[in-house]
Amino acid sequence: MVMEQEHLARLRSSFRNRLVGRTLHVLDIPDRFQFMDPRLVKTIEERVESFLSEQKAG
Repeated sequence: MVMEQEHLARLRSSFRNRLVGRTLHVLDIPDRFQFMDPRLVKTIEERVESFLSEQKAG
């Protein structure tokens, strides 16, 4: 999982061969927070929880 599309693009650019056959998910969280900002942590927790819930249901 990555926070935003730019992160996904960087990973694909740097590790294209290692990502073959792997699924990457974008959480759509802008990279504008300071490291370990409580709002960032909460947002990541919510997005990951939501994503995992969808995966279990689907």
